[in-house]
Amino acid sequence: MDEVSVKPSGTAVKQLSVMLQNRVGALSSLLKLLEREQIEVVGLSMQDSCDATIVRLVLTDPDDAAHLFIERGIPFTSCEMVVVGFRNSAEQIIKCMYTLAAGETNVDFSYALLAQPEGRSLLAMHLCDYDFGSSILLQAGYTLYYQEDLSR
Repeated sequence: MDEVSVKPSGTAVKQLSVMLQNRVGALSSLLKLLEREQIEVVGLSMQDSCDATIVRLVLTDPDDAAHLFIERGIPFTSCEMVVVGFRNSAEQIIKCMYTLAAGETNVDFSYALLAQPEGRSLLAMHLCDYDFGSSILLQAGYTLYYQEDLSR
C-alpha cells in the first residue's frame, strides 16, 4: 500500500439525497441554489427513472444545505459515507473491496468524488455499518477522509 496518513477520527462525510422531477433544468436549478449560498458540490451521483431522479450530493457544507432545503421545502434524506483516498486507484480499489468483503461488510453504493486532496482519488461508499467498515479500513492502513477534510 502507499504511504499511510491515518487519521483515526473525524466527522463522517454526510451525503444528502434529493428527489427531483425528471425534467430539463431541475438539476441545474438545484445546483444554482447551492452555488448562490456558496455551498460547493464535492461529489454528485444520479439515479434516473422515468418520473424522478435521485441526486446524491456530497457538499462542503451539508448542514447549511440541509437548512436551505428545509427552508425551501425541498425533501431530502441524509446518510454517512466512508470516503477513502487512493494514490493508485485502479489496483487499490480492488484491494479495498477485498478488505471490506473479508470483514463481511457490504458496500450499498459508491461513487467517485470531485475533490483530490494531496493528489489522491476519493471514493465515497455507503456501507451497511459505518463504524465497523471505517475501523476495518483504518486497521488495514487506508487513508480515510472526513467532512472536515472536504469543507471550506
